[in-house]
Amino acid sequence: MRSNSDTTKGVAFDINKNISYAIGSVVSKTLLKKDTGNITLFSFDAGQGLSEHTSPYDAVVHVIDGEAVITIGGKSQTVKAGQMLIMPAGVPHALMADVQFKMLLIMIRGN
Repeated sequence: MRSNSDTTKGVAFDINKNISYAIGSVVSKTLLKKDTGNITLFSFDAGQGLSEHTSPYDAVVHVIDGEAVITIGGKSQTVKAGQMLIMPAGVPHALMADVQFKMLLIMIRGN
C-alpha cells in the first residue's frame, strides 16, 4: 500500500482523478491527518481487498468508482459508486474489490 499527502487545502480537485489504479495493488493517499481523524483516498485493483479487522472508531466509506463487497459483522453487501456507509466502531469488517474500486475513507476519532 502506497501513500502520500500532497493535497492543497482550499483548492478544489477531482477526487476520482486524484488517485490511480495500480495493477495487483491497493493504493492509498492521505488527504488530511489530524488528531481527531483522517481522510484517506483508496484505489483497489480487481481481486484486492482488506482482510477482516476492527477499529475503535466509526468510519465512513464513500464509494467514488466501481464497487466492492463490504462485510460488517459477518453481513456482506455490495456498495457501488455514489453510495456510502458507516462502519461502526468495534465491529469486524472486511472489503473485497471484485472490480476496480475507489473509495474515500473518513475515520472519526473520539467517543
